[in-house]
Amino acid sequence: MRRADRLFEIVQLLRGRRLRTAQAIADRLEVSVRTIYRDIDALIGSGVPIEGERGVGYVIRGRFDLPPLQFTAEELQALALGVRFVRAWADPDLIHAAEEALVKIDAVLPEEAQGRLWRHDMFVRARVMTPAHRQMLASLRQALNLQRKLDLVYYDAKGDATARCVRPLSLDAWGHAWTLTGWCELRNDFRDFRLDRIASVEVSTVTFRPEPGKTLQDFTRRMEQQGYLMTAEAS
Repeated sequence: MRRADRLFEIVQLLRGRRLRTAQAIADRLEVSVRTIYRDIDALIGSGVPIEGERGVGYVIRGRFDLPPLQFTAEELQALALGVRFVRAWADPDLIHAAEEALVKIDAVLPEEAQGRLWRHDMFVRARVMTPAHRQMLASLRQALNLQRKLDLVYYDAKGDATARCVRPLSLDAWGHAWTLTGWCELRNDFRDFRLDRIASVEVSTVTFRPEPGKTLQDFTRRMEQQGYLMTAEAS
């Protein structure tokens, strides 16, 4: 859990108007008591009206609302542009999630900043993303999130098709194409697969665990040792 998320959770726990010990909070958030003491000191220093002391407990009495989110104009512009990239390059579920995130952020912005996220003077285009490609991307993302193997039919640069069983390790957007980096069980090595060369994809029910020599960290280390950046070449 990120520290910012943990601080937010601590405030929510202490708003219940009853004492909570640092140990109880630490158990709830799965961190050390010392970490909770540091976080509470930081919250008090930032103006959160926490009462109590170490060894007794802590509480926030009365009404306390977190201040509205504060973003600079450029931060809001970056968020808006980021969602437009998602719209152009992602699958429907990720697009919906990104747009819902903007709705939630916009709702808690100060009144004078609300609506800036919906500006219409920046656009992102990705004509290569057909509906079929978006659906395929959703399958690749599902397998990546669940650590499930993928069964692919893949065309290389020569147009030759092969069936592959792949452990997905990362998805990368290059501006002109998506690529899947994975451990290919046919080649017994790492390979990059261009989305637009995948003829079909099926998410297997077979899961996998990271193994030495077959992880994304291993792949990145190899690229660094060879002294060149990763490129979306045919496998």
